[in-house]
Amino acid sequence: MVNGTGQSSRMSVFGLPLVVVCLCVISTAGGPLACHNNSSSKTGFVYDESYLLHNAGEHHPESPARLRAIIDRLTRDGVLARLVDIKPSLVSAQWLTSIHTAEYVERVRQASKERQTHLDSRDTGISPESYKVVCLAAGGVLQAVDAVMAGKVKNVFCAVRPPGHHALSEKAMGFCLFNHVAIAARYLQQRHGLSRILIIDWDVHHGNGTEAAFYDDPSVLYFSIHQYPFYPGSGSEKKQGGARGVGYNINVPLPAGSGDEQYLKAFEEKLRPLAVRFDPDFVIISAGFDAHQDDPIGEMQVTTEGFAQMTKIVNQIAEQCCDGRLVSVLEGGYNLAALSDSVAAHISVLRE
Repeated sequence: MVNGTGQSSRMSVFGLPLVVVCLCVISTAGGPLACHNNSSSKTGFVYDESYLLHNAGEHHPESPARLRAIIDRLTRDGVLARLVDIKPSLVSAQWLTSIHTAEYVERVRQASKERQTHLDSRDTGISPESYKVVCLAAGGVLQAVDAVMAGKVKNVFCAVRPPGHHALSEKAMGFCLFNHVAIAARYLQQRHGLSRILIIDWDVHHGNGTEAAFYDDPSVLYFSIHQYPFYPGSGSEKKQGGARGVGYNINVPLPAGSGDEQYLKAFEEKLRPLAVRFDPDFVIISAGFDAHQDDPIGEMQVTTEGFAQMTKIVNQIAEQCCDGRLVSVLEGGYNLAALSDSVAAHISVLRE
């Protein structure tokens, strides 16, 4: 099959997730997943069974099975019980509209209410529950931010769906409805008064929605490493920001077949010096695991250990610049074994 860039891929389109307006609260009870508010743990975990209710369509790769695989793996390894449970609740429209137009937010709500099956593109499937789910996803990420800022945890992994980094201010695409990471960046600035936010996106696809949100903004450094050319066709190295934001939008496009060596070289030689110079107050990861060598959509060769090493570098940046403050948000990843293995390795490094 051929994607929109004219390059062959195992899928011609990439789906866009739905988002629901939500906020999270720190659970004082263990909860159904047996997560605990363990004061000795520094890593939080956002998850809710409601995230399974979003239905992008039969045989769609962005399925509830993705989160089930993660939960099963973390439970089997005994890790879930050692994470601080952060439960989501609905986010206010104020934070959704910090990135998306009010008209678009309403359009997502209406499409879900009217039981439409797609929004804006055939790859972005929705269902009657999608609006609420996507709000719980966005809210979960914001509560993760609150937990870190309050010192309850040092970092958090958000096992949310649908993903978000393709969502534009007024358009759904690539499985994505609301851009959780972009919303969290604005929330950190407007609610918590932070000045500089670093967003690192290692999903196999370029996060065009996140880039668009901050393209002219020097207060957010956006670093994306991705397969290129590939869906959605953006992410050229020449795209370095506009107006006052020139130099604050960093794209590292890599050819299909790139693996650990190329990714880690980019992290050490490009990301680390840029990030330290930027000196962020908070670090957010768009953590897609579809660059894994076993992923059915991406065509990269990153290993599970490669994701662990990337996590280690980002963790070191956060420790050096902002006392370790970091929130990681799930984006893509569609081979269930590779996804659950990679998330387990990612969380293991976050807990170090």
